[in-house]
Amino acid sequence: MIGLKRGTVELLPHQTIWETKAAETIHLLKEILGDVAIDIQHVGSTAIQHIYAKPIIDIAVAVGHLNDIKPYMDVLAENGIIFRKEDVKEQLLFVIGDFERDFRTHHIHVVERNSVAWNHYVNFRDYLNAFPEYAKQYETLKKKLASEFADHREFYTAGKQELIEKLLKQAHVWRTNASMIG
Repeated sequence: MIGLKRGTVELLPHQTIWETKAAETIHLLKEILGDVAIDIQHVGSTAIQHIYAKPIIDIAVAVGHLNDIKPYMDVLAENGIIFRKEDVKEQLLFVIGDFERDFRTHHIHVVERNSVAWNHYVNFRDYLNAFPEYAKQYETLKKKLASEFADHREFYTAGKQELIEKLLKQAHVWRTNASMIG
């Protein structure tokens, strides 16, 4: 299964279809954006092996400047990739889904290359895949919050923030140490 009604929370065990759908979406984005997309990565919980996740594919697209994406807005929309808003400062959110049913299958986050947001997306994914014990800690919290806030995604998301910030700090140290060694 892929997708959820906007604002709801449901967690599913990791699905291989998520990787397939992410790869298809990355391919489409590369075709549309060409060299404007410096890098495109499958991020978020669906990119973390062995943990439960909301069945919404998160993709991060790195660009030189956020304005670089503006000339592509119409062709993205023609391909079902709809601009939603600047959901976080210096980050543009696009969504894919069935908008008549208010159902979302993908979140596309456009950020500047080497920005804090880009590094957070990639480091978080890589760190939790490298350290399954921290991924399980994150999963346990997500399951607890999902059972409490199945119809209130904003509360679910807010409840994860403290642990996410802690894990991001650990991931930053891990990435920094790994790049010093390598």
